[in-house]
Amino acid sequence: MRTALPLLALMLTACGTPEKSSMSERTTAPYGSWPSPISAASLAGAGVAMSDLRVLGGDVHWRESRPNERGRQVLMRLRDGEISELTPTDFNVRTRVHEYGGNSYVVFDGGIVFANFADQRLYFQSEGAAPVAITPGGFQYADGSVDAASRRMLWVREDHRPETKAAHGEERNEIVALPLPPAGESAGAVLVTGSDFVANPRISADGSRLAWIEWNHPSMPWDRTRLKTASLDEAGVRDVSTLIDDAKIAALEPTFVGSDLYAVADVDDWWNLHRWRDGQRAHVAPMEREWAGPLWQMGGQSYAANSRGELVARTSRAAVDEIGILASGEYRRLDLPYQSFGELAWRDDDRIVAFANAADDTGVLIEIDAASGAHHVLHQPSTLPVERAYLSVPRAIEFPSKAGTAHAWFYPPTHPTHQGPAGAKPPLIVTIHGGPTSVSKATLNLSRQYWTSRGFALVEVNYGGSTSFGRAYRERLEGQWGIVDVDDAIAAVDYLVAQGLVDADKVAIRGGSAGGFTTLAALAFHERFKAGTNLFGVSDIAGLAATSHKFERKYDVSLVGEPNETLYRARSPIHHLDGFTEPLLTLQGSEDKVVPPEQSRAIVAALDARGVPNAYIEFAGEQHGFREAANIIRAQEAELYFYSQIFGFKSAEAIEPVEIRHWPREK
Repeated sequence: MRTALPLLALMLTACGTPEKSSMSERTTAPYGSWPSPISAASLAGAGVAMSDLRVLGGDVHWRESRPNERGRQVLMRLRDGEISELTPTDFNVRTRVHEYGGNSYVVFDGGIVFANFADQRLYFQSEGAAPVAITPGGFQYADGSVDAASRRMLWVREDHRPETKAAHGEERNEIVALPLPPAGESAGAVLVTGSDFVANPRISADGSRLAWIEWNHPSMPWDRTRLKTASLDEAGVRDVSTLIDDAKIAALEPTFVGSDLYAVADVDDWWNLHRWRDGQRAHVAPMEREWAGPLWQMGGQSYAANSRGELVARTSRAAVDEIGILASGEYRRLDLPYQSFGELAWRDDDRIVAFANAADDTGVLIEIDAASGAHHVLHQPSTLPVERAYLSVPRAIEFPSKAGTAHAWFYPPTHPTHQGPAGAKPPLIVTIHGGPTSVSKATLNLSRQYWTSRGFALVEVNYGGSTSFGRAYRERLEGQWGIVDVDDAIAAVDYLVAQGLVDADKVAIRGGSAGGFTTLAALAFHERFKAGTNLFGVSDIAGLAATSHKFERKYDVSLVGEPNETLYRARSPIHHLDGFTEPLLTLQGSEDKVVPPEQSRAIVAALDARGVPNAYIEFAGEQHGFREAANIIRAQEAELYFYSQIFGFKSAEAIEPVEIRHWPREK
């Protein structure tokens, strides 16, 4: 059983890292008030993230976010040791398929094709030329792949034309083929249609076979998908066959390796790799680890093959990743000093490139020697803005909860020169990840260190429903949203209080999206928390079901149950405000189509009418999550000000106040 460090070690860590000064030389100050070099502005600056890794002819391509450029996504390339920015400043390489986006471009020997966020059209850009639109409006594209043998591209296309919605009641998702540029404008020829959703169109090297996954409402792609293959020629697809179609299996990421087809599927509780050869399925390298994660964003790449048929894979267990190589039926783990990895690919038959994240540094693009495991950094878009003495080292904790053992990462308050008052314990911030099938990993996130360097303790709860603990753990949340997740959050607090590590009377809970719902439910149905921060969270389940975008339109069925007015009202925080008495800060984007602003506005208005202390900030132009630097800064500082008022400490820096209505409470 993996637990926290022994209590004494944790308490010493909670006082700070005593490398530069002894305990007697420390300045004593109230928890929460410690001065910190981790500013809200530094969070925005360090928020440059990399995604969508692709390799062509040894050139490495990826997308890079730019918070200081209003969240613009830029296509980058590494060639002959030189890194260059490929897309012009007036283009944003980002798709809105499923609203969460994902893979937004393809590269081929004639240039690049990418989705532009503003109009969602595909653009072709050859070397040194300006981008040219190659698709009409009304469509969105993602998860592209190149059929080099037939000089065409395959994309998942989401049809948003009014006539399509009128005919089908919602957008249409299909796999389409478009000619490789240069060619005339085309919306694409439909190859696969008929299901509610499609993803991962992958082509064999000779262009003769196509594989993909599909699913229908109310399933989500981590609940159930069908794995399909077909023959492929210029006329389209034929001889379609279904390889997986089971109510308890979700297949992901099909890939052809020679004449074999590989895919990840949770046939035996864990997302493991399977191979189809001559019509027979074989379980490849069985292990209690996940070879993939939930398909929230399109086109992820968690394993890849080289020309020799050797596979490199990112696998995960209990929120910790590793990279391994599968060759000749043997799996070999690579010893790398990182806790989490993103997409990966072969640069050639002997070198691997991957996104990597450590607990004490910003994210990097690395190159790995497959034989020796030696690696070096190719690119680090942002550097660590503070000394490591300010960084809290997370500890994995396990604790009993009503549904069974639950998991979390505990971050004690850490500072090289400050400590809390004798006998006092730090306030605790409980963080609830979104999804809710996502997972919190122990990689550097300066927004966590923002709190711990000021004297807060923080716990990130991987409640039942989180990924990387197997399907059974993920299924704890089926029909239990707002119950299991809340119970696990409370159990984490009780565990830390019992260990003497936090102040039981100064506990806040925060979360975004699904985590915002858990935050609201915890405050509405329980008395454990003294404050909450709701970031674009769900307050009314029925309201969300009525207004949700297509991808999550039926998600409430698996999370709560078949639509039922009594059940949905019983679970929705907005209908249970009699016990909702603690202060709430709500942060929301005005253009959020995943959780519309009406959800936040409604809970704020209801609390305001009851005289419950609350504050509300709505950011114009933001969607589901904040991407602009100015808004990231304002949101972070607003939350610090909010806690300073609720928990009664004075921040070390001057920050813009937030209006907290009905605060302080009337005596």
